[in-house]
Amino acid sequence: MISERMAPVDTTWLRMDRPTNPMVIVGVLVLAPPVDLARVEHTLADRLLAIPRFRQRADVGPTGAWWREDVQFDIARHIKRLRLPGAADKAELERLVADLVSTPFDPHHPLWQFHIVEDYQGGAALVGRFHHAIGDGIALVRVILSLMDGFAASERENPPAVDGHESWLDPVTPVVSALGNGFRLSREIWSAYLKVLADPAQALRDGTGIVSELAYLLVMPNDTPTRFKGRPTGTKRIAWTDPIPLPEVKAVSSALGCSINDMLLAAVAGALHQYLAEKGDPTAGVELRALVPVNLRGPEADQRLGNRFGVVALELPVGLKNPLARLYEVHRRMEALKSSYEPAVSLGLLTALGHAPQLVQDAVFDLLLSRATAVMTNVPGPQVPLHLAGSLIEQAMFWVPQAGDIGMGVSILSFNGQVQFGLMADAALVPDPQAVVSRFKPEFEQLLYFVLLESFPAPPAASATADAGKPAPHKRRRPGGRPPRKAATP
Repeated sequence: MISERMAPVDTTWLRMDRPTNPMVIVGVLVLAPPVDLARVEHTLADRLLAIPRFRQRADVGPTGAWWREDVQFDIARHIKRLRLPGAADKAELERLVADLVSTPFDPHHPLWQFHIVEDYQGGAALVGRFHHAIGDGIALVRVILSLMDGFAASERENPPAVDGHESWLDPVTPVVSALGNGFRLSREIWSAYLKVLADPAQALRDGTGIVSELAYLLVMPNDTPTRFKGRPTGTKRIAWTDPIPLPEVKAVSSALGCSINDMLLAAVAGALHQYLAEKGDPTAGVELRALVPVNLRGPEADQRLGNRFGVVALELPVGLKNPLARLYEVHRRMEALKSSYEPAVSLGLLTALGHAPQLVQDAVFDLLLSRATAVMTNVPGPQVPLHLAGSLIEQAMFWVPQAGDIGMGVSILSFNGQVQFGLMADAALVPDPQAVVSRFKPEFEQLLYFVLLESFPAPPAASATADAGKPAPHKRRRPGGRPPRKAATP
Protein backbone atom coordinates (compact mmCIF):
# COMPACT_ATOMS: atom_id res chain seq x y z
CA MET A 1 0.00 0.00 0.00
CA ILE A 2 1.44 3.40 -1.03
CA SER A 3 1.84 5.71 1.98
CA GLU A 4 2.82 9.33 2.31
CA ARG A 5 3.69 10.97 5.62
CA MET A 6 1.36 13.86 6.35
CA ALA A 7 3.04 17.23 6.67
CA PRO A 8 3.24 18.36 10.31
CA VAL A 9 1.14 21.47 9.70
CA ASP A 10 -1.59 19.33 8.06
CA THR A 11 -1.38 16.94 11.02
CA THR A 12 -2.11 19.91 13.27
CA TRP A 13 -5.32 20.63 11.36
CA LEU A 14 -6.30 16.95 11.32
CA ARG A 15 -6.08 16.82 15.11
CA MET A 16 -7.99 20.07 15.61
CA ASP A 17 -11.44 18.46 15.18
CA ARG A 18 -13.84 18.95 18.07
CA PRO A 19 -17.43 17.76 18.45
CA THR A 20 -18.62 21.39 18.41
CA ASN A 21 -16.27 22.51 15.63
CA PRO A 22 -15.25 19.86 13.08
CA MET A 23 -12.55 21.09 10.68
CA VAL A 24 -14.83 21.04 7.63
CA ILE A 25 -14.45 23.56 4.81
CA VAL A 26 -17.68 23.71 2.82
CA GLY A 27 -18.49 25.41 -0.47
CA VAL A 28 -21.50 25.84 -2.73
CA LEU A 29 -21.61 26.09 -6.52
CA VAL A 30 -24.97 26.99 -8.09
CA LEU A 31 -25.33 25.67 -11.66
CA ALA A 32 -27.64 27.48 -14.04
CA PRO A 33 -29.99 25.34 -16.17
CA PRO A 34 -29.78 23.22 -18.17
CA VAL A 35 -27.91 20.69 -16.03
CA ASP A 36 -26.98 17.14 -17.02
CA LEU A 37 -26.75 15.47 -13.59
CA ALA A 38 -25.14 12.29 -14.88
CA ARG A 39 -22.46 14.34 -16.62
CA VAL A 40 -21.90 16.34 -13.41
CA GLU A 41 -21.40 13.13 -11.44
CA HIS A 42 -19.00 11.72 -14.01
CA THR A 43 -17.02 14.97 -14.19
CA LEU A 44 -16.61 15.20 -10.42
CA ALA A 45 -15.53 11.56 -10.09
CA ASP A 46 -13.17 11.59 -13.07
CA ARG A 47 -11.38 14.84 -12.22
CA LEU A 48 -11.18 14.50 -8.43
CA LEU A 49 -9.89 10.93 -8.54
CA ALA A 50 -7.09 12.09 -10.85
CA ILE A 51 -5.68 13.79 -7.73
CA PRO A 52 -4.19 11.11 -5.44
CA ARG A 53 -5.24 12.82 -2.19
CA PHE A 54 -8.91 12.20 -3.01
CA ARG A 55 -8.34 8.44 -3.02
CA GLN A 56 -6.48 8.46 0.31
CA ARG A 57 -7.62 8.26 3.91
CA ALA A 58 -5.81 9.79 6.88
CA ASP A 59 -4.25 7.27 9.26
CA VAL A 60 -3.07 8.43 12.65
CA GLY A 61 -0.57 6.28 14.55
CA PRO A 62 1.99 6.58 17.33
CA THR A 63 4.64 7.83 14.88
CA GLY A 64 2.48 10.49 13.24
CA ALA A 65 -0.16 10.77 10.53
CA TRP A 66 -0.06 9.26 7.05
CA TRP A 67 -2.01 9.50 3.80
CA ARG A 68 -2.77 5.93 2.67
CA GLU A 69 -4.74 4.56 -0.26
CA ASP A 70 -8.29 3.55 0.72
CA VAL A 71 -8.46 -0.07 -0.47
CA GLN A 72 -12.24 -0.03 0.16
CA PHE A 73 -12.80 3.20 -1.76
CA ASP A 74 -16.36 3.59 -3.06
CA ILE A 75 -17.23 6.72 -5.01
CA ALA A 76 -20.85 6.39 -3.83
CA ARG A 77 -19.71 7.38 -0.33
CA HIS A 78 -18.33 10.63 -1.66
CA ILE A 79 -20.68 11.82 -4.39
CA LYS A 80 -24.37 11.74 -3.54
CA ARG A 81 -27.57 13.13 -5.00
CA LEU A 82 -30.40 14.61 -2.95
CA ARG A 83 -33.43 16.89 -3.15
CA LEU A 84 -34.32 19.68 -0.77
CA PRO A 85 -37.69 19.56 0.97
CA GLY A 86 -40.37 22.13 0.35
CA ALA A 87 -39.67 25.01 -2.00
CA ALA A 88 -36.00 24.10 -2.52
CA ASP A 89 -35.07 27.74 -1.98
CA LYS A 90 -31.99 29.49 -0.58
CA ALA A 91 -33.17 29.07 3.03
CA GLU A 92 -33.44 25.29 2.59
CA LEU A 93 -30.00 25.17 0.96
CA GLU A 94 -28.55 27.14 3.89
CA ARG A 95 -30.05 24.60 6.30
CA LEU A 96 -28.52 21.73 4.34
CA VAL A 97 -25.10 23.38 4.34
CA ALA A 98 -25.35 23.99 8.09
CA ASP A 99 -26.10 20.29 8.67
CA LEU A 100 -23.24 19.15 6.45
CA VAL A 101 -20.67 21.48 8.01
CA SER A 102 -21.60 20.13 11.46
CA THR A 103 -21.15 16.49 10.40
CA PRO A 104 -17.73 14.90 10.95
CA PHE A 105 -16.14 12.72 8.28
CA ASP A 106 -15.79 8.95 8.51
CA PRO A 107 -12.09 8.64 9.47
CA HIS A 108 -11.79 5.28 7.67
CA HIS A 109 -12.25 6.85 4.23
CA PRO A 110 -11.07 9.92 2.29
CA LEU A 111 -12.07 13.16 3.98
CA TRP A 112 -14.27 14.77 1.33
CA GLN A 113 -17.80 14.65 -0.14
CA PHE A 114 -19.93 16.31 -2.81
CA HIS A 115 -23.71 16.48 -2.51
CA ILE A 116 -25.53 17.25 -5.78
CA VAL A 117 -28.78 19.06 -4.98
CA GLU A 118 -31.21 18.31 -7.78
CA ASP A 119 -33.67 20.84 -9.20
CA TYR A 120 -32.36 23.80 -7.24
CA GLN A 121 -33.86 26.98 -8.72
CA GLY A 122 -34.34 25.15 -12.01
CA GLY A 123 -30.73 24.01 -12.15
CA ALA A 124 -28.64 22.32 -9.46
CA ALA A 125 -26.38 23.13 -6.53
CA LEU A 126 -23.17 21.36 -5.58
CA VAL A 127 -22.21 21.31 -1.90
CA GLY A 128 -18.60 20.25 -1.52
CA ARG A 129 -16.99 19.63 1.85
CA PHE A 130 -13.36 18.93 2.61
CA HIS A 131 -11.36 18.37 5.76
CA HIS A 132 -8.93 21.20 6.46
CA ALA A 133 -6.07 18.67 6.54
CA ILE A 134 -6.43 18.25 2.76
CA GLY A 135 -5.75 21.89 2.08
CA ASP A 136 -6.42 25.52 2.85
CA GLY A 137 -8.75 27.84 0.95
CA ILE A 138 -6.26 28.75 -1.79
CA ALA A 139 -5.37 25.10 -2.41
CA LEU A 140 -9.02 24.03 -2.55
CA VAL A 141 -10.01 26.85 -4.89
CA ARG A 142 -7.37 25.50 -7.25
CA VAL A 143 -8.92 22.03 -6.94
CA ILE A 144 -12.34 23.47 -7.79
CA LEU A 145 -10.86 25.25 -10.81
CA SER A 146 -9.43 21.93 -12.02
CA LEU A 147 -13.00 20.55 -12.18
CA MET A 148 -14.09 23.20 -14.65
CA ASP A 149 -14.56 22.70 -18.36
CA GLY A 150 -11.55 23.51 -20.50
CA PHE A 151 -8.80 22.22 -18.22
CA ALA A 152 -6.58 19.51 -19.63
CA ALA A 153 -5.97 16.30 -17.71
CA SER A 154 -2.35 17.33 -17.04
CA GLU A 155 -3.57 20.37 -15.12
CA ARG A 156 -5.54 18.30 -12.60
CA GLU A 157 -2.47 16.92 -10.86
CA ASN A 158 -1.26 20.53 -10.45
CA PRO A 159 -4.40 22.69 -10.42
CA PRO A 160 -4.05 26.22 -11.81
CA ALA A 161 -3.19 29.26 -9.75
CA VAL A 162 -5.93 31.66 -8.75
CA ASP A 163 -6.11 35.05 -10.43
CA GLY A 164 -8.11 37.64 -8.51
CA HIS A 165 -7.82 40.71 -6.33
CA GLU A 166 -5.36 40.77 -3.48
CA SER A 167 -5.76 38.44 -0.53
CA TRP A 168 -5.61 39.74 3.04
CA LEU A 169 -1.94 40.69 3.08
CA ASP A 170 0.91 40.78 0.64
CA PRO A 171 2.96 37.81 1.86
CA VAL A 172 6.27 39.10 0.50
CA THR A 173 7.67 40.63 3.69
CA PRO A 174 11.35 40.40 4.62
CA VAL A 175 10.76 37.62 7.11
CA VAL A 176 8.61 35.52 4.78
CA SER A 177 10.96 35.79 1.85
CA ALA A 178 13.84 34.82 4.12
CA LEU A 179 11.92 31.83 5.42
CA GLY A 180 10.78 30.23 2.22
CA ASN A 181 9.48 27.28 4.22
CA GLY A 182 7.66 27.22 7.55
CA PHE A 183 9.43 24.02 8.55
CA ARG A 184 12.69 25.89 9.02
CA LEU A 185 11.05 27.90 11.77
CA SER A 186 9.61 25.01 13.74
CA ARG A 187 12.60 24.47 16.05
CA GLU A 188 13.02 28.19 16.76
CA ILE A 189 9.29 28.68 17.28
CA TRP A 190 9.03 25.71 19.61
CA SER A 191 11.98 26.96 21.64
CA ALA A 192 10.44 30.41 21.81
CA TYR A 193 7.10 28.95 22.85
CA LEU A 194 8.73 27.06 25.73
CA LYS A 195 10.42 30.27 26.86
CA VAL A 196 7.07 32.05 26.89
CA LEU A 197 5.47 29.27 28.93
CA ALA A 198 8.34 29.37 31.44
CA ASP A 199 8.29 33.13 31.95
CA PRO A 200 5.80 35.13 29.83
CA ALA A 201 6.74 38.47 31.39
CA GLN A 202 10.45 38.00 30.71
CA ALA A 203 9.75 36.93 27.12
CA LEU A 204 7.80 40.13 26.61
CA ARG A 205 10.61 42.24 28.10
CA ASP A 206 13.43 40.57 26.20
CA GLY A 207 11.80 39.39 23.00
CA THR A 208 12.34 40.98 19.63
CA GLY A 209 11.18 39.98 16.17
CA ILE A 210 9.98 36.39 15.99
CA VAL A 211 10.08 35.71 19.74
CA SER A 212 8.12 38.86 20.50
CA GLU A 213 5.44 38.03 17.92
CA LEU A 214 5.03 34.56 19.39
CA ALA A 215 4.84 36.07 22.85
CA TYR A 216 2.15 38.46 21.66
CA LEU A 217 0.07 35.67 20.12
CA LEU A 218 0.21 33.57 23.29
CA VAL A 219 -0.31 36.25 25.93
CA MET A 220 -2.38 38.87 24.10
CA PRO A 221 -5.31 40.18 26.16
CA ASN A 222 -8.88 39.07 25.60
CA ASP A 223 -11.02 41.07 23.22
CA THR A 224 -14.33 42.63 24.27
CA PRO A 225 -16.93 40.16 25.62
CA THR A 226 -19.99 40.22 23.34
CA ARG A 227 -22.83 37.88 22.40
CA PHE A 228 -20.59 36.62 19.57
CA LYS A 229 -18.26 35.03 22.10
CA GLY A 230 -19.12 31.98 24.20
CA ARG A 231 -19.13 28.21 24.30
CA PRO A 232 -20.49 26.71 21.06
CA THR A 233 -22.98 23.84 21.04
CA GLY A 234 -22.10 22.41 17.61
CA THR A 235 -25.39 23.38 15.93
CA LYS A 236 -24.50 25.67 13.03
CA ARG A 237 -26.35 28.40 11.19
CA ILE A 238 -25.32 29.51 7.68
CA ALA A 239 -26.13 32.60 5.63
CA TRP A 240 -24.73 34.41 2.62
CA THR A 241 -25.38 37.68 0.82
CA ASP A 242 -26.37 38.65 -2.68
CA PRO A 243 -23.27 39.64 -4.67
CA ILE A 244 -21.79 43.15 -4.73
CA PRO A 245 -20.15 44.23 -8.02
CA LEU A 246 -16.37 44.08 -7.58
CA PRO A 247 -15.74 47.12 -9.86
CA GLU A 248 -17.85 49.25 -7.49
CA VAL A 249 -15.81 48.07 -4.51
CA LYS A 250 -12.57 48.81 -6.37
CA ALA A 251 -13.76 52.29 -7.38
CA VAL A 252 -14.84 53.24 -3.87
CA SER A 253 -11.68 51.88 -2.27
CA SER A 254 -9.56 53.84 -4.75
CA ALA A 255 -11.49 57.05 -4.11
CA LEU A 256 -11.12 56.67 -0.35
CA GLY A 257 -7.44 55.74 -0.49
CA CYS A 258 -7.84 52.27 0.99
CA SER A 259 -7.50 48.70 -0.25
CA ILE A 260 -10.37 46.46 -1.24
CA ASN A 261 -9.72 44.37 1.86
CA ASP A 262 -9.92 47.46 4.06
CA MET A 263 -13.34 48.16 2.55
CA LEU A 264 -14.60 44.63 3.07
CA LEU A 265 -13.35 44.40 6.66
CA ALA A 266 -14.84 47.78 7.51
CA ALA A 267 -18.19 46.58 6.15
CA VAL A 268 -17.97 43.48 8.35
CA ALA A 269 -17.17 45.62 11.41
CA GLY A 270 -20.10 47.91 10.63
CA ALA A 271 -22.51 45.00 10.22
CA LEU A 272 -21.46 43.55 13.59
CA HIS A 273 -21.86 46.99 15.19
CA GLN A 274 -25.40 47.33 13.83
CA TYR A 275 -26.35 43.82 14.93
CA LEU A 276 -25.21 44.48 18.50
CA ALA A 277 -27.05 47.81 18.54
CA GLU A 278 -30.27 46.24 17.23
CA LYS A 279 -30.07 43.64 20.02
CA GLY A 280 -29.74 46.43 22.59
CA ASP A 281 -26.15 45.49 23.49
CA PRO A 282 -23.52 48.10 24.34
CA THR A 283 -21.23 48.97 21.43
CA ALA A 284 -18.95 51.59 23.01
CA GLY A 285 -15.30 50.69 22.57
CA VAL A 286 -16.04 47.16 21.35
CA GLU A 287 -12.95 45.48 19.89
CA LEU A 288 -13.58 42.13 18.18
CA ARG A 289 -10.49 40.05 17.48
CA ALA A 290 -10.56 38.01 14.31
CA LEU A 291 -8.00 35.38 13.35
CA VAL A 292 -7.21 36.12 9.71
CA PRO A 293 -5.44 33.53 7.51
CA VAL A 294 -2.63 34.92 5.35
CA ASN A 295 -1.43 33.04 2.26
CA LEU A 296 2.29 32.25 2.58
CA ARG A 297 2.84 30.42 -0.68
CA GLY A 298 4.81 33.42 -1.83
CA PRO A 299 5.72 34.45 -5.37
CA GLU A 300 6.54 30.92 -6.51
CA ALA A 301 2.78 30.15 -6.48
CA ASP A 302 3.19 26.75 -4.86
CA GLN A 303 0.32 24.64 -6.22
CA ARG A 304 0.51 21.66 -3.89
CA LEU A 305 -2.34 20.63 -1.66
CA GLY A 306 -1.93 21.14 2.06
CA ASN A 307 -1.87 24.19 4.29
CA ARG A 308 0.56 27.02 3.66
CA PHE A 309 -0.81 29.96 5.54
CA GLY A 310 -0.13 31.89 8.69
CA VAL A 311 -2.54 33.75 10.92
CA VAL A 312 -2.71 37.33 12.13
CA ALA A 313 -4.87 38.52 15.00
CA LEU A 314 -6.74 41.59 13.77
CA GLU A 315 -8.81 43.73 16.13
CA LEU A 316 -11.86 45.06 14.32
CA PRO A 317 -13.00 48.50 15.60
CA VAL A 318 -16.64 47.43 15.96
CA GLY A 319 -17.19 50.21 18.53
CA LEU A 320 -16.73 53.01 16.00
CA LYS A 321 -20.03 54.38 14.69
CA ASN A 322 -18.69 56.64 11.96
CA PRO A 323 -18.25 54.53 8.78
CA LEU A 324 -15.29 56.55 7.51
CA ALA A 325 -13.54 56.50 10.87
CA ARG A 326 -14.05 52.74 10.99
CA LEU A 327 -12.61 52.34 7.49
CA TYR A 328 -9.54 54.44 8.18
CA GLU A 329 -8.87 52.67 11.46
CA VAL A 330 -9.09 49.29 9.72
CA HIS A 331 -6.71 50.63 7.06
CA ARG A 332 -4.23 51.79 9.73
CA ARG A 333 -4.29 48.43 11.48
CA MET A 334 -3.90 46.44 8.28
CA GLU A 335 -0.92 48.57 7.26
CA ALA A 336 0.70 47.83 10.63
CA LEU A 337 0.15 44.10 10.14
CA LYS A 338 1.90 44.14 6.76
CA SER A 339 5.23 44.63 8.53
CA SER A 340 4.41 41.99 11.13
CA TYR A 341 6.15 38.69 11.76
CA GLU A 342 2.84 37.14 12.84
CA PRO A 343 1.97 35.18 9.66
CA ALA A 344 5.34 33.42 9.49
CA VAL A 345 5.45 32.90 13.26
CA SER A 346 2.01 31.32 13.33
CA LEU A 347 2.85 29.00 10.42
CA GLY A 348 5.96 27.92 12.28
CA LEU A 349 3.89 27.36 15.41
CA LEU A 350 1.35 25.26 13.48
CA THR A 351 4.22 23.22 12.03
CA ALA A 352 5.87 22.72 15.42
CA LEU A 353 2.58 21.61 16.98
CA GLY A 354 2.28 18.91 14.32
CA HIS A 355 5.33 17.30 15.96
CA ALA A 356 4.03 17.79 19.51
CA PRO A 357 1.70 15.50 21.47
CA GLN A 358 -2.03 16.13 21.04
CA LEU A 359 -2.26 17.25 24.66
CA VAL A 360 0.28 20.02 24.07
CA GLN A 361 -1.43 21.12 20.86
CA ASP A 362 -4.81 21.36 22.59
CA ALA A 363 -3.37 23.38 25.45
CA VAL A 364 -1.68 25.90 23.13
CA PHE A 365 -4.72 26.34 20.93
CA ASP A 366 -7.11 26.64 23.85
CA LEU A 367 -4.91 29.48 25.07
CA LEU A 368 -4.68 31.23 21.70
CA LEU A 369 -8.27 30.76 20.56
CA SER A 370 -9.79 31.92 23.84
CA ARG A 371 -8.54 35.43 22.98
CA ALA A 372 -10.46 35.62 19.67
CA THR A 373 -14.12 35.85 18.68
CA ALA A 374 -14.14 35.00 14.98
CA VAL A 375 -12.25 33.58 12.02
CA MET A 376 -12.34 35.73 8.90
CA THR A 377 -10.99 34.69 5.53
CA ASN A 378 -10.90 36.20 2.07
CA VAL A 379 -10.26 34.02 -0.97
CA PRO A 380 -9.81 35.62 -4.41
CA GLY A 381 -11.44 33.54 -7.12
CA PRO A 382 -11.22 33.77 -10.92
CA GLN A 383 -12.76 36.86 -12.49
CA VAL A 384 -14.15 35.09 -15.55
CA PRO A 385 -17.28 32.95 -16.16
CA LEU A 386 -16.77 29.23 -15.49
CA HIS A 387 -18.65 26.13 -16.63
CA LEU A 388 -18.82 22.68 -15.07
CA ALA A 389 -20.12 19.71 -17.09
CA GLY A 390 -21.56 22.15 -19.62
CA SER A 391 -23.45 24.28 -17.08
CA LEU A 392 -22.65 27.87 -16.15
CA ILE A 393 -21.54 28.51 -12.55
CA GLU A 394 -24.11 31.11 -11.54
CA GLN A 395 -22.94 31.64 -7.97
CA ALA A 396 -20.19 30.42 -5.65
CA MET A 397 -19.66 30.67 -1.91
CA PHE A 398 -17.68 28.92 0.84
CA TRP A 399 -17.36 28.83 4.62
CA VAL A 400 -14.38 28.15 6.84
CA PRO A 401 -14.49 26.16 10.08
CA GLN A 402 -13.94 27.69 13.49
CA ALA A 403 -11.38 26.13 15.80
CA GLY A 404 -11.60 25.58 19.53
CA ASP A 405 -14.49 27.46 21.09
CA ILE A 406 -14.68 30.15 18.41
CA GLY A 407 -18.29 30.33 17.30
CA MET A 408 -18.31 32.63 14.28
CA GLY A 409 -16.66 32.60 10.86
CA VAL A 410 -16.87 35.24 8.13
CA SER A 411 -15.92 34.29 4.56
CA ILE A 412 -15.44 36.64 1.61
CA LEU A 413 -15.15 35.37 -1.96
CA SER A 414 -14.63 37.33 -5.17
CA PHE A 415 -15.71 35.54 -8.33
CA ASN A 416 -16.51 36.66 -11.87
CA GLY A 417 -16.63 40.36 -11.01
CA GLN A 418 -18.71 39.91 -7.85
CA VAL A 419 -17.96 39.88 -4.11
CA GLN A 420 -19.97 37.83 -1.64
CA PHE A 421 -20.00 37.58 2.14
CA GLY A 422 -20.86 34.40 4.02
CA LEU A 423 -21.36 33.84 7.73
CA MET A 424 -21.25 30.64 9.75
CA ALA A 425 -22.18 30.88 13.41
CA ASP A 426 -23.06 28.61 16.27
CA ALA A 427 -26.80 28.74 16.88
CA ALA A 428 -26.28 29.36 20.60
CA LEU A 429 -24.42 32.59 19.82
CA VAL A 430 -25.96 33.92 16.60
CA PRO A 431 -29.23 32.11 15.85
CA ASP A 432 -30.08 34.55 13.03
CA PRO A 433 -26.94 35.05 10.88
CA GLN A 434 -29.02 36.48 8.04
CA ALA A 435 -29.60 39.53 10.27
CA VAL A 436 -25.84 40.07 10.24
CA VAL A 437 -25.07 39.42 6.58
CA SER A 438 -28.00 41.56 5.47
CA ARG A 439 -26.08 44.53 6.93
CA PHE A 440 -22.92 44.01 4.85
CA LYS A 441 -24.19 45.61 1.65
CA PRO A 442 -25.79 48.63 3.38
CA GLU A 443 -22.49 49.23 5.19
CA PHE A 444 -20.66 49.29 1.87
CA GLU A 445 -23.32 51.57 0.40
CA GLN A 446 -22.70 54.10 3.18
CA LEU A 447 -19.11 54.40 1.98
CA LEU A 448 -20.31 54.59 -1.62
CA TYR A 449 -22.56 57.48 -0.54
CA PHE A 450 -19.56 59.46 0.73
CA VAL A 451 -17.80 58.96 -2.61
CA LEU A 452 -20.86 60.06 -4.57
CA LEU A 453 -20.94 63.26 -2.52
CA GLU A 454 -17.44 63.90 -3.90
CA SER A 455 -16.58 65.45 -0.57
CA PHE A 456 -15.41 63.46 2.39
CA PRO A 457 -13.26 64.46 5.33
CA ALA A 458 -9.77 63.35 6.18
CA PRO A 459 -9.69 60.46 8.66
CA PRO A 460 -11.41 61.70 11.84
CA ALA A 461 -9.67 61.22 15.17
CA ALA A 462 -10.73 57.96 16.81
CA SER A 463 -11.67 59.79 20.02
CA ALA A 464 -14.17 61.88 18.10
CA THR A 465 -15.85 58.93 16.44
CA ALA A 466 -16.31 56.44 19.26
CA ASP A 467 -19.69 56.26 20.90
CA ALA A 468 -20.30 59.46 22.81
CA GLY A 469 -18.88 59.57 26.29
CA LYS A 470 -16.99 56.27 25.88
CA PRO A 471 -13.29 55.57 25.39
CA ALA A 472 -11.96 55.03 21.89
CA PRO A 473 -10.68 51.55 20.93
CA HIS A 474 -7.19 50.85 22.16
CA LYS A 475 -4.21 51.10 19.83
CA ARG A 476 -2.30 47.89 19.57
CA ARG A 477 1.40 47.94 20.39
CA ARG A 478 3.55 44.91 19.85
CA PRO A 479 5.66 44.07 22.89
CA GLY A 480 9.37 44.28 22.17
CA GLY A 481 8.96 44.26 18.39
CA ARG A 482 9.17 46.85 15.66
CA PRO A 483 6.60 49.66 15.89
CA PRO A 484 3.72 49.52 13.42
CA ARG A 485 4.31 51.41 10.22
CA LYS A 486 2.44 54.66 9.96
CA ALA A 487 -0.22 54.45 7.31
CA ALA A 488 -0.33 57.14 4.67
CA THR A 489 -3.23 59.53 4.94
CA PRO A 490 -5.81 58.50 2.32
